[in-house]
Amino acid sequence: MNLPAPTLPRAHGAPVLLARIRTTPEDFRVEELPGFEPSGSGEHLLLTIEKRGINTAFAARRIAEWAGVGEMAIGYAGLKDRHAVTRQRFSVHLPKKVAPDLSLLDSEDGDERLRVVDHAWHSRKLPRGALAGNRFVLVLREVQGERKAIESRLRMIGERGVPNYFGEQRFGRGGDNLGAALSMFAGRRVGREQRGMLLSAARSELFNRVLGQRVAAGNWDANGGDGTLDGEVWMLDGSRSVFGPEPFTETLAQRLASFDIHPTGPLWGRGGLRSSTAVQALELAALADDESARLRAGLEAAGLKQERRSLRLRPADLAWSWLADDVLELAFALPAGTYATVVLAELGTIA
Repeated sequence: MNLPAPTLPRAHGAPVLLARIRTTPEDFRVEELPGFEPSGSGEHLLLTIEKRGINTAFAARRIAEWAGVGEMAIGYAGLKDRHAVTRQRFSVHLPKKVAPDLSLLDSEDGDERLRVVDHAWHSRKLPRGALAGNRFVLVLREVQGERKAIESRLRMIGERGVPNYFGEQRFGRGGDNLGAALSMFAGRRVGREQRGMLLSAARSELFNRVLGQRVAAGNWDANGGDGTLDGEVWMLDGSRSVFGPEPFTETLAQRLASFDIHPTGPLWGRGGLRSSTAVQALELAALADDESARLRAGLEAAGLKQERRSLRLRPADLAWSWLADDVLELAFALPAGTYATVVLAELGTIA
């Protein structure tokens, strides 16, 4: 597994370990944290599925075949990797409110496994993004590095968080999505689904460039809350609500230190940057090169509007244990739209 954009600056210093991950799917466990409780009635059957060696799209097709419906009748909140053991929700539209035998959906074929963990009726199809986050249990093997330094870095991550970069998943195999996005902006025709993917990649790349500049400058988390960077736009923790810029006060400093609010960076689109003074100048300088200008123009022409994203990410309930001298287990939860790989990147090189 390659970690996201190895050229992006790390916030906490030089790597402290070298390790391997995903030697087996069980080394990468992900459990979706639901964003709502089932209504208990309706025409949509909510299935909690545990799968091994199967990606989300394949599981959705398998569920559609089992239910005798088209794939459009299947909903899921997020995409989960094939090379992992994952639990996630799917919804199946069954207007007659009659479900086939659930045991027939369970299957195991070599390294691939799918089984139903839970089910309930709900009133609506499960939309993309309808999850609170994901809980991870990751096992790093063949760990090289000083245990004291590794644990010190983990404590730092738990206390201060990590830069909220977009992970490699946004950029396609080998980062090809960025070049494809530039080609699309230059006039190449693409399908609707691919267009959305490429717009996301372009937007994510620009955000990462701004965040990388702020990490390099040491103010990605507002420099520890001392208020030295003017023009900041703040995001409320656990939401997309933003406010500011406004004068930095002791109250804001306390909220920042307690992770109630976070500094933000731009998700590019039409309209002026909400940031001002020093922050706006930094953001524009980070995106002043020719390639960034083409990405910005393409996103604006596509009709996207300026939005903001938190610059920092703090894993919840971060814990670790040594299963052997060179085997480290990590457990933590992240909000939706964030990436476990950016947490791992702050530790070191993991392949």
